[in-house]
Amino acid sequence: MDITLEINGTTEHLDVDPGVTLLDALRERLGVTGPKKGCDRGQCGACTVHIGGRTALSCLTLAATVTQPVTTVEGLSDDDRLHPVQQAFVDQDALQCGFCTPGQIMSAVAATEQGIDEPDEVREFMSGNLCRCSAYPNIVAAVRQAGAGRRTDATV
Repeated sequence: MDITLEINGTTEHLDVDPGVTLLDALRERLGVTGPKKGCDRGQCGACTVHIGGRTALSCLTLAATVTQPVTTVEGLSDDDRLHPVQQAFVDQDALQCGFCTPGQIMSAVAATEQGIDEPDEVREFMSGNLCRCSAYPNIVAAVRQAGAGRRTDATV
């Protein structure tokens, strides 16, 4: 199948088999290596991307079905300036081995955009992203830091 994908603002044309996942198209065909192949079953969250502004597990999404823009962790920063969530992950030391970090960050962006801020809410929202290094307290702190930057005095 000939498909067209918009990845991080760039239009890409690919010839893929109908059963190719978005994750495999990104990593193997386009060299976009932020999304990781962890469980390949949609259980770990390492492959999380945004499709049309919503989180999606790219290992469970067929590339041929994607019609909206895709954003990966590589597409969050603005040139040399990190996205506020990326910066919060650095500030809060919310990564250890780094394998899950791209998926964690993509989910954290969605959490902050939805105003999810309380520790229990953050943990619940982020529960689909597994971290084998157990950096969870720092991940929650990073989400809260990034969310604090989005709040105004009227919403505090």
